[in-house]
Amino acid sequence: MRLIAGQTMIWHVHQLALQSGAKEVWIATDDERIQEAALGFGANVCMTRSEHQSGTDRIAEVCDLNSWPDDLVVVNVQGDEPLMPPALIAQCAGLLDSDGVGMATLASAFDAISDIENPNFAKVITDMKDNALYFSRAAIPFCRDDESNAMLGAVALRHHGIYAYRRHVLRQLVDAGPCELEQIERLEQLRALWLNITLRVGRVTIPIARGVDTAEDLAIVARIMGEDGGMKVR
Repeated sequence: MRLIAGQTMIWHVHQLALQSGAKEVWIATDDERIQEAALGFGANVCMTRSEHQSGTDRIAEVCDLNSWPDDLVVVNVQGDEPLMPPALIAQCAGLLDSDGVGMATLASAFDAISDIENPNFAKVITDMKDNALYFSRAAIPFCRDDESNAMLGAVALRHHGIYAYRRHVLRQLVDAGPCELEQIERLEQLRALWLNITLRVGRVTIPIARGVDTAEDLAIVARIMGEDGGMKVR
């Protein structure tokens, strides 16, 4: 609900989603303030239960409430990503066109090798077909010597929190419930790997700017978008 360049952050995210080519864009929330704001700028809004532990669970409820078909592609764009390029939303959805892929996400090379040690950045490693092998907040893979350390930048990727699912995969994820891996790492996508769901990782075609997790992030994003730094809360 913070204002950036005169509009709420969720407004900016909604505009980007509309530009992605999606057939429909919905805002899922359990907060009446967000519902009111979204309805005010003409968005489709779905009010969900408040006890959801992840965006995946919340989106699954939206699918149920709208009776969407099993083969529908649903993309989860988080409401704190006001700089998410619309082309990347479309790229993530397009990864599900491959046979056998039930879920997809995006990743990029790290700007600095030192960032691989930062637990605030989720890491992903993939197989030869760009299917996810594992996600972690720890530095993966572990480097045993200088030779392996030299290869790290080509193997470890920075994960970006955007997901595309087939509707039936969402149902499978919710029905299974949390697994130990995701509870330990606090990374919901590990449930898909635990269930042996093929999760395709796309390499971003254009840079992704930072999302908004902190007040510092908000100030940086506001400057990028031309705000004068005066933040307000509606």
